[in-house]
Amino acid sequence: MQHTSRFLNLTAAALKTIQEISVPEVKALLAQDPHSVCLIDVREESEWARGHAGEAIHLSKGVIERDIEKTIPNIDTLLVLYCGGGYRSALAAENLHRMGYRNVRSMAGGWSAWNT
Repeated sequence: MQHTSRFLNLTAAALKTIQEISVPEVKALLAQDPHSVCLIDVREESEWARGHAGEAIHLSKGVIERDIEKTIPNIDTLLVLYCGGGYRSALAAENLHRMGYRNVRSMAGGWSAWNT
């Protein structure tokens, strides 16, 4: 997908305030202790339906800010967000960080990187 410069600038700004985590790091965390991390797929419902990480829950970017406190009330939980390529998850991670969640990461490369 070809992203616009404004979208890329917005994402670059978000990446300055949040942390990314690599796919191998996420898989290692899940292998060590699957309960130590909450993997969240922020893609659209149609993308989720086509395939997702088995350990993930679905909270699309359109509703994550609205539903996160009900779904994961502990603001210290390690949250790893992913989307298709790492852009939308960075934006969603920034919002969760702004909401007070202290341990939020965006998975670098997203679903595409997970599948390579």
